[in-house]
Amino acid sequence: MVTMRTIAPHQLEKKLGDAERAVRIRRKMLATQLRESEEGTTDNSSNSEDEIKGLPYTSYDYDAVLGRCCENVIGYVPIPVGVAGPLCINGKDHFVPMATTEGCLVASTQRGCKAISMCGGATVTITNDGMTRGPCIKLNSAKEAAEVQAWVEHPENLEQITRAFNSTSNFARLHGIKAAVAGRNIYLRFKCVTGDAMGMNMVSKGTEKALELLQSQFPQMQIVSLSGNYCTDKKPAAINWLEGRGKSVVAEAVISGDVIRRILHTDVDTIVRLNVDKNYIGSAMAGSIGGFNAHAANIVTAIFLATGQDPAQNVESSNCITIMEPTNEGKDLFISCTMPSIEVGTVGGGTHLAAQAACLDLLHVKGASARMPGSNAQQLARIVCATVLAGELSLMSALAAGHLTRSHISLNRAKTTQK
Repeated sequence: MVTMRTIAPHQLEKKLGDAERAVRIRRKMLATQLRESEEGTTDNSSNSEDEIKGLPYTSYDYDAVLGRCCENVIGYVPIPVGVAGPLCINGKDHFVPMATTEGCLVASTQRGCKAISMCGGATVTITNDGMTRGPCIKLNSAKEAAEVQAWVEHPENLEQITRAFNSTSNFARLHGIKAAVAGRNIYLRFKCVTGDAMGMNMVSKGTEKALELLQSQFPQMQIVSLSGNYCTDKKPAAINWLEGRGKSVVAEAVISGDVIRRILHTDVDTIVRLNVDKNYIGSAMAGSIGGFNAHAANIVTAIFLATGQDPAQNVESSNCITIMEPTNEGKDLFISCTMPSIEVGTVGGGTHLAAQAACLDLLHVKGASARMPGSNAQQLARIVCATVLAGELSLMSALAAGHLTRSHISLNRAKTTQK
């Protein structure tokens, strides 16, 4: 029925009522299509079914995926999950799951966790919280666009917009609107808290309601796009670095000179100089936006994959400046990571999938907090930032000691037997 186009491939689960059977049929269809596409080619060395044989598909809860996470499903990709810890964060130990295929990453982060915990742990602070959506609106002239900006920024009108926005959700609460005019376009960056959800759908829904109100005041305006790239989502942008998006977090710790020598095999002066030359000057020479760090994206992505976050949001979530300074008369090291745009949630997206939910449970942040809405997502952001701190400390120490290549060869080049 599928090959005769009686049933669309993406509707198999709905029509059959058996998700795994639907996946199995879709795989057979794909194998047939691959075989047909290879007919007439000079390369007959591959078998179309063998090309997807290594992609597993059995023993998976596809009902949790349907209508929520993926379409046209043909299987799933297992990713190894390691654990780093214990990492002491605000006085409590945490074991951090990291999904990665990069050898040495978990081991290096583990070393950073050990050094931080030996010195009393990391102190982590949330400095701001708010997801954003920035629609593009077109008027007949730049003068009209400026009039819209003035209307939006008037306190009484902003109150009206806030009521309309907040009416769409029990959790979304508008905190402000940042306006920017370019020619006859105006961009409005709505910022709101979103409970324990990452919040893109929530802020989008509220923005649409606010735009309805705005259009009643300015019927000539044209809503070009709900997202006008002024948000900014999944793209490098200075506005996220400067204004923040999601959770803005700072993690800090003081590492004793003794631990730096014994555990990290370097010294305070060497690592501080390296941080200036690499993370400050090197990043400036590269024209970096939010990239004044050694490898924050490594840790962010590994935790995102393990806990069901949107991996594409690693772009802005990895914004980070790592600061290292001598302290206690130069004997010890002060280190901090400032991350203004960590975008995480403990509900929604892939957080409900069994493996990802188990990783959230390991961190004691699974689901929504009934006691204090939003606190689980904030705690997850703290854990991300603190783990980045551990990763930065360890990698920078390895670079200072000249151990990076040796470690990767040891842990990332093991011989495997081809089957």
